[in-house]
Amino acid sequence: MSSEKKADFSGVSAKVDSTEQIVEKADFSGVTAKVDSTEEIVGEQTYTIAKGDTLSKIAKEHYGKASAWHRIFEANRDVIDDPDRIFPGQVIKLPVLPQD
Repeated sequence: MSSEKKADFSGVSAKVDSTEQIVEKADFSGVTAKVDSTEEIVGEQTYTIAKGDTLSKIAKEHYGKASAWHRIFEANRDVIDDPDRIFPGQVIKLPVLPQD
């Protein structure tokens, strides 16, 4: 046995309620953002199919050439299974055609 005195820590105490007081929260109160549409960026538009419409008729009206119907069909494979079977009320995308 040693006769050396050991350190007495019986009177030591510590308290931490939160680190929040030390860390400041970011203030985003002055940040604003607004996006109305991405149409201006990508140029894509939508069209609601009306009674009597065909993809070639829509292509002729919007692109000036009925032969562009296949581009409309390809852009809308998620909603159109058969280009000869479109229905009034369907909303389709009108893709931007590349410049010739």
